[in-house]
Amino acid sequence: MSEARPPSLHQRIRGDIEGRIRSGEWPPGHRIPSEHALMASYGCSRMTVSKVLALLADAGMIERRRRAGSFVARPHPHIEQVALSIPDIPFEVAARGHVYRFELLARQRRRPRRGASDEAALAGDGWVLALHCLHLADGRPFAVEERLINPAAAPEAMDVDFSQVVPGSWLLQHVHWTRAEHRISAIGADDAQAGWLQVAVGTPCLVIDRQTWCGEQPVTRVSQAFLGDSYDLVARFSPGTR
Repeated sequence: MSEARPPSLHQRIRGDIEGRIRSGEWPPGHRIPSEHALMASYGCSRMTVSKVLALLADAGMIERRRRAGSFVARPHPHIEQVALSIPDIPFEVAARGHVYRFELLARQRRRPRRGASDEAALAGDGWVLALHCLHLADGRPFAVEERLINPAAAPEAMDVDFSQVVPGSWLLQHVHWTRAEHRISAIGADDAQAGWLQVAVGTPCLVIDRQTWCGEQPVTRVSQAFLGDSYDLVARFSPGTR
């Protein structure tokens, strides 16, 4: 168990830029403020700004053009649109004014379970890294998470102390992904989920199952169960959006 640190400066800058893009304030083709302008606005180094822009470019949200600057990316006609962003839960909880905390409940390097084709696909080298985690807001359970990581796609993950580092946040910052799939469902908490979330069995929960790939290589698969009254999903769109 460990107290999570407040969002880092580069997380805050990234969150601000992503927010403007996702809200439509900065539409496709909009020129992102220059590195020098961002440095002055946030009082940070060029290295910090450059890292944020590189991560946004890797995520396909912006395009960096030599000598011209950075621009909000225009959707490619042959790329699937991801309906939901991948949230950085510590950042999201802190942004809502709550104190975030994280607990690693279990960590195991293991073989895929027999008959579990999804796990077998993640076991690039014959193994998966299985993590069981609990997210808390103001000391109360917020979500319980079960995550599998492909060691071949993220070999550095095997050496990370995930009792001190939130797995999802680390993956967003260190592992490149090109495609994601979300599946959203509503359930009643089972015995195990109810125990970790400190609620009665059958309490409504929102479950997000997500898998990410880099090219054709699976990176991670995660199932997150949020208390139904603690999380919502918002989609913003305009007429003509496909």
